[in-house]
Amino acid sequence: MAQLEPIVAPLTFTVKTAGERLDRAVVTAFPELSRALVQRLINEGQVTLNGHAARAATKVHAGDAVAVIVPAPVLPKVEAEVLPLDVLYEDADIVVVNKAAGMVVHPGAGNASGTLVNALLARCPDLMVGETAEADVLRPGIVHRLDKDTSGVLVVAKHEAAIRTLQRQFKGRTVTKRYTALLIGHLPQTEGIIDAPIARHPVHRQRMAVVNSGKPARTRWEGAQVWRDAQGHPFTLVDVALLTGRTHQIRVHFSWLGYPLVGDSIYGPGRQPLKAPRQFLHARELTFNHPQTGERMTFSALLPDDLQAVLAKLVLST
Repeated sequence: MAQLEPIVAPLTFTVKTAGERLDRAVVTAFPELSRALVQRLINEGQVTLNGHAARAATKVHAGDAVAVIVPAPVLPKVEAEVLPLDVLYEDADIVVVNKAAGMVVHPGAGNASGTLVNALLARCPDLMVGETAEADVLRPGIVHRLDKDTSGVLVVAKHEAAIRTLQRQFKGRTVTKRYTALLIGHLPQTEGIIDAPIARHPVHRQRMAVVNSGKPARTRWEGAQVWRDAQGHPFTLVDVALLTGRTHQIRVHFSWLGYPLVGDSIYGPGRQPLKAPRQFLHARELTFNHPQTGERMTFSALLPDDLQAVLAKLVLST
């Protein structure tokens, strides 16, 4: 329904071919309406045959007059919620936040409230909300995302001009995104680039995977440090830069390389060698050009306490 234009006057037509079911006749006349939608409208009395309600299976006759009322789409409404927010910077054009782990960026299936967008609307009531597109309503100001269980720096635009400018920067790859990740195992190279295409997993559709036919994806890492637990098991702390922005890119790439992230319940091993409350991934730094002034700006966020506690269980290998 959200993709249909609001209908004020009924859609009308005169039947030319006799013997067809009413629902089929309506779909034939208006192919942009699905049969399921037409049947629902008929059941709700929004379709009339010669001025009277009729059943979907009613046979029509040549010359019959049919009228269809398609109600205006009801767009979802996102409610403002006063929730804790770690705001790193704010002006008339943007808000930069340190997103907490466990917070979803915007409302969606199973997450109607408690999201970053809900919190931002309470702080910034004028945050741009689209009037017709469902995606804009659910994601006002959002130009990039972090996974629910990934913490760190995220920028939100306050108006359309800022959104477009930031979107161009992300698309043009002039935005620098740096992450801290802890990997399972001893990654021998202190730096490198993973260049492997990513797409939906061919079997597990909720996951992503390295797939030859996927979209190009490049991840760079450097500054690798090897840490060990009390039993001597190795873990590698890396500084990661995203050269592209695919869904779950860091998690998928390092898992594919053979060094999944500590605490990753989707792309990591079933039995984790180190207990962690979530995947050890933190968006520690974000650099972009201010959408209004063009000034190059960098924002950073310290490794949060829950990940500091995980690292505290380890000793830096010498």
